[in-house]
Amino acid sequence: MNRLSNKVCLVTGAASGIGAAIAKAFAAEDATVVISDINAEKGAATVAALGSKGFFLRHDVTDEAQWQSVMATIVAQHGGLDVLVNNAGVMGTEGGAAHDPEHATLDEWHRVMKINLDSVFLGCKHAIAAMRATGRGGSIINMSSRSGLVGVPKTAAYAASKAAIRNHSKTVALYCAGENLGIRCNSLYPASIRTPMWESMIDSREDEQALIDAMPLHRFGRPDEVAAVAILLASDEATYITGSEFNIDGGILAGTSTSPK
Repeated sequence: MNRLSNKVCLVTGAASGIGAAIAKAFAAEDATVVISDINAEKGAATVAALGSKGFFLRHDVTDEAQWQSVMATIVAQHGGLDVLVNNAGVMGTEGGAAHDPEHATLDEWHRVMKINLDSVFLGCKHAIAAMRATGRGGSIINMSSRSGLVGVPKTAAYAASKAAIRNHSKTVALYCAGENLGIRCNSLYPASIRTPMWESMIDSREDEQALIDAMPLHRFGRPDEVAAVAILLASDEATYITGSEFNIDGGILAGTSTSPK
């Protein structure tokens, strides 16, 4: 229960869902956890559950000035940063706009890219600087998705943004290794994790059962199952793991569990 003792961790988009689960798991492992989110009300409620280990900062992850402010606050209040989880993101379809390759607007495409991809670029950029300054090394964990590994017809911008996160994570890993910074960067690929984002995409009980039937493990994943992998990558148990990617999908990307006819 002390795998992250003395580590200062920032988890973006952590007011709910996978981000909140990671923040809770980190706090349980004795980390100092700063959660950031654009939703101050939900963020404050989430951090209150972490007790003395949790701190909240309102944060628009698309704004570089806010990244600079958040990093400066963490360094001033906690002495540096050891772990960054770039978790903030959107599907893009929440408002009902079309996101297929034919009908998506350029404005919608740019909005998803700013939130999902630009935020990861900015987070990595400013985390590297903060971690370099302390000389302690560190771990950057970027949240991609199964959608970054396969095509997704109805969420084109989301899929493209998550695919770009996959590549940028490897670039960051190689850059930090080349600079001898002791900073590792890895990416996670969750699929079918039961969160509020997924709830909004299930239209009926029949749709839900069809999804479950198609999964090799025949159930949705839980946010804490993603958090368990994040703990490993944040800890000193993973100091030889960088530039790697971890599927957390119940076997979906392995193929099909249905026997061929």
